[in-house]
Amino acid sequence: MRRLKRSRYITGFDGIRTLAVIAVIFYHLFPYAMQGGLMGVSIFFVISGYLITDLLLQEWEQNRKIDVKAFYIRRMKRLYPGLITMLVGTIAYITLFQKELLAHIRMVFLTNLTSIYNWYQIHTGQSYFDKFAIQSPFTHLWSLSIEGQFYLFWPLLIILMCKYLPKKNVRFFLLIGLSLLSALEMMLLFKVGSDPSRVYYGTDTRVFSILIGAALAIVWPSSKLSQKLPNESRRILNITGIVCALLVILSFFKMNGEKAFVYHGGMYLFSIISAILVATVAHPGANMNTWFTNPVFTWIGKRSYGIYIYQYPVMVFFESKVKNIAAHPWLYGLIEIAIILAISELSYRYIEIPLKKFDYSQTLIKVKQVFKRDKSHLNSKIGVAVGAIVFLIAGAGLVQQPTKKPQDNALAKQIKENNAKVKKRNSELKSGKKQSTEQVSSSSSSEVKKYQLTAAQADKARNMKITAVGDSVLADGASSLQEIFPNMYIDAKVGRQSAEAAKIVQQLAQTGKLEQTVLISEGTNGAFMGHEIQDIMDAAGKDRQVYWINVHVPTRRWQDQVNQDLASASKKYKNLHIIDWFSYSQNHADWFYNDNVHPNPHGLEYYGSFVAKKIVK
Repeated sequence: MRRLKRSRYITGFDGIRTLAVIAVIFYHLFPYAMQGGLMGVSIFFVISGYLITDLLLQEWEQNRKIDVKAFYIRRMKRLYPGLITMLVGTIAYITLFQKELLAHIRMVFLTNLTSIYNWYQIHTGQSYFDKFAIQSPFTHLWSLSIEGQFYLFWPLLIILMCKYLPKKNVRFFLLIGLSLLSALEMMLLFKVGSDPSRVYYGTDTRVFSILIGAALAIVWPSSKLSQKLPNESRRILNITGIVCALLVILSFFKMNGEKAFVYHGGMYLFSIISAILVATVAHPGANMNTWFTNPVFTWIGKRSYGIYIYQYPVMVFFESKVKNIAAHPWLYGLIEIAIILAISELSYRYIEIPLKKFDYSQTLIKVKQVFKRDKSHLNSKIGVAVGAIVFLIAGAGLVQQPTKKPQDNALAKQIKENNAKVKKRNSELKSGKKQSTEQVSSSSSSEVKKYQLTAAQADKARNMKITAVGDSVLADGASSLQEIFPNMYIDAKVGRQSAEAAKIVQQLAQTGKLEQTVLISEGTNGAFMGHEIQDIMDAAGKDRQVYWINVHVPTRRWQDQVNQDLASASKKYKNLHIIDWFSYSQNHADWFYNDNVHPNPHGLEYYGSFVAKKIVK
């Protein structure tokens, strides 16, 4: 096929990609510091929509046709070498070192190859925002599936538009209209207080960013933009570009991916701003392209695809081996970034670039050359041998995939048993049922001995009415706490975020079901990203006494941030009392399950005792 005339590489786009990939990386590493970094993916979508549409329209205008087959081949040669290498390498690592992640691995592999992984994530109820649960090293690949679906259908749609919608303004408004429908669907499907992963993953609810970029390509074709502009026009473009760049960077710090604003138009607005930034960088008459072009941006931008696809496996595997991430979050974060960059450079140099240019029709000839008996092609022989070993290990992992759901571990069983006990006791509390004299007498002796309470402390605890709301740590300790506080109503849930807890406290207060003493156990699953502490305290009111158990989460970066925020809040609210479980449990690894977060049966005796003594004193 003839090369497109006047097609130019816009170097400044590498700068925009750099901003986007840095934001995504820092969001995954430090979500409490860059809570809006996930918006970087929207920038990638806008750029893809613009570039692909721009190139396809150029091809149509110059050739009056689009070679769809050649387009597919180019896209596959650009994306699949890196993707397959990452998938195979990750599966091989899992097979050798983290076999618990082999569950459903065949479907993960297949849906990524066929670009429908985002819908598989939706179907299986995977959460993008549950940062504490065992993370999949493939979580981030949802966006590549949306890109793959776009590449599959877009050339055909462009051909239809070019044939039947010759007027550019009609095409433009059609795409903008479709983007608005996508954003509207996102708004309607999003439910305040629930996990937004469905609308975050969905092609239908995310395609508006791509469509906005595509619409821009129709009215702002890169090959038809003049290099000569009046000074005033250049100044306007430069100022507009700078303002948009600043707004994009500000959004990385201010937009919270779990808040309603993002899904009620915020992400759409961000995509519009990103598209305007893309437009100013694409214009050769402005200075934005020059300002976004430098050796660092070029290096990162060209490797941004590899950086993106390798980031999650590195983070998941690294953090599974380092058990004290919270002790040095920034140091470990820098180490992870260095590993990601190193792997991405190797992938770019030895996988992505060579295979992008590789003539697959010469595959057999190349293989024969590699396996000649002489010493030529030694590096290639080593590479083929290593690759074959990795493929064999990954293949073994795909074969070994568990055919049955793995049995619950000890912690999961403990929480399951606790849930049954708590549900029964909560039901009794609602019905006003009291413990019998025999039960009170029996429990009194048990509490004093097991939890090292005085008789006076045990008596006071038995008579206290408490409402407890929290996450998996509370769910783990619920049964122990209700042994000490039989009148404690507990609402605990694995994976619960602070925003959800705030709404529960608010609902209990509004319905008159919130006792005068409130126990909160939140912060295990992520840093406070907004006003969650304030919301909980406002819901509880000034007249109630709130006891908040701080967190022992050495395996997560947000541990110290959460505890610092709670300590600061206790100075602001006189009725907030921090139960410093973090300090009390230091250097007692034997109190915890393997995750070093949830107290084991031995540790629960200390957990229950410590919490009880702080409340009844």
